[in-house]
Amino acid sequence: MASNTSYGKFLIMTNPANIDETRIKTLFKEALVEVIEDNQELVSSILIDALEDIGLSRAIEEGEKSKTVSRDEIFKVLSGE
Repeated sequence: MASNTSYGKFLIMTNPANIDETRIKTLFKEALVEVIEDNQELVSSILIDALEDIGLSRAIEEGEKSKTVSRDEIFKVLSGE
């Protein structure tokens, strides 16, 4: 016996015989697109944070491969000497 459950705009059919894998993928993609569209600022913020983290990680890796300098040398460069 199949039963249907409604969650907002989505209708979930609980009888697995009624839903094929392709239809599930399509429904999931549509739901994901809707979530992204409805939360564009949050998605943008998450992507920006991820890109910043990747950049920082790469800078750290590059720094670990470079020559060590003293604290005084760094402050000389920062002060323009």
